[in-house]
Amino acid sequence: MPLPLLLEDALVQTDDGYALRVSLPWIRSMPFASIGALDVVVDGEHADLVARVGGHDVAPDQLAAEPGWWFIQDRLELRSTRRLASGVHRIGVTFVLTIPYLPGGPAGPLVLPFHTDDTLRLRDAASPHPPTLARPRGRVPQPVLADVADDLAVPDGWMLSASAFNWTPEVIRAERDAADIAVGIVADGVADSIEVEAGQVWRSFPTPTDAEVDALRERLREVGGVVTIVGGSIDDWATTARRRTTDERLAFLAPQLRAASRLGARGVRVPYGQAGAELLQQVQPLLADLGIVLYEEIQGQQTLDVDAVLANLEVLRRLDDPHVRVLVDISMLMPSLPPSYLDELRAGGVDAHLLDRLEHEWLAPGTHDAVVATLREGRVPAAVHTLFMNLLVRFGRSSVADIEPLLPLTTGVHLKFWDLDDADGRVSQPIADIGAALRRVGFTGTLTSEWGGHEWLDADAAVMTRAHLDLARTALATASVSA
Repeated sequence: MPLPLLLEDALVQTDDGYALRVSLPWIRSMPFASIGALDVVVDGEHADLVARVGGHDVAPDQLAAEPGWWFIQDRLELRSTRRLASGVHRIGVTFVLTIPYLPGGPAGPLVLPFHTDDTLRLRDAASPHPPTLARPRGRVPQPVLADVADDLAVPDGWMLSASAFNWTPEVIRAERDAADIAVGIVADGVADSIEVEAGQVWRSFPTPTDAEVDALRERLREVGGVVTIVGGSIDDWATTARRRTTDERLAFLAPQLRAASRLGARGVRVPYGQAGAELLQQVQPLLADLGIVLYEEIQGQQTLDVDAVLANLEVLRRLDDPHVRVLVDISMLMPSLPPSYLDELRAGGVDAHLLDRLEHEWLAPGTHDAVVATLREGRVPAAVHTLFMNLLVRFGRSSVADIEPLLPLTTGVHLKFWDLDDADGRVSQPIADIGAALRRVGFTGTLTSEWGGHEWLDADAAVMTRAHLDLARTALATASVSA
């Protein structure tokens, strides 16, 4: 997702030159070694910079050898001994980021290019301007919520919660500590139970310290909150050239499992099928000992007609272990696309004919073919290229009937939403559909409001999440009566 590289206070004067403070444009902390091909241009000239990492200076091309981690709320400080004149400067930043937990093909991890070209005012390092996130544009339609009769209720054993992921832009803005933001979700009355991302709330990720875990647990307890699920990671790749062994992957995951247990969470969430049969078998004793669940999350355009997805389902069935379960993200169940998303593509110059198909024929197989053709032919404007990829990854076309085989193993659901435009039930109907299906299989577990539209919408996370939870309660309660 296109999160900002440079906040308004990114360019600061120092005693011997200037520093450029770069934000991490990702949803969790990353190893410094994941940064490559870093280049900065200032007023049209390539800048000779060093990165300040852990109190020492590192040449940009040596970051690959750094053992530390870039915490999501920190800025990577790039320093120069060149003097800049006061006033406004044109700054260009380019680098690639290796995503060690996502595949980029059979031979290596996903490697993503990032670039920004911004105008920044040189500020005094002693008193930089408070960081302001360059918020994306977008309309924020408000839902029309149906009244819920007093006798309607979400079924017993179903826990509605809110994901702290919804506050990701605020986490990156770093005006408040990430743990403060998570605790605030409960303290402000948005939800009593929350999901958190390990790579957002703990600076010590991927090996959370007891002190950090205990501090978050106690602060939540004081305001009456609990954590349902911790979003975890299995970084399959130690470098772009070396994949971790199964033992190394277990060693990477185990501290996150222990932290989730210490936090009092129900379990840890990882991508569907990523663990694989060998790792699942190795981690089973630890899961049983800790009394937590490893949730495998399936989402977006993943479907059960793909061999690897079906094969993993058979692995889960054979294990028949209540400590290994499925989490379904209803981004799989999108009857139509979010209007706010289409607005953003339209503003970015995407072909009007394709937009018409996306708006009116999203579920038609030919629309997917048209999306792929547009991408392959290079007809996607650069400004919305990353956003366009949602059409191939994050937005699904399945129905509840398509995912029925998963439901007996499902104990977690992400009620994914992008905006609150519920015309024709585009937001509420998938919730009602999954609710009715879960009722039929005797589901118990968590259902979490997760907002993905902060990628392009300028909206308050608390306002959006409150409204969505109200809508979800209505849809789930109504479905539970009609099921």
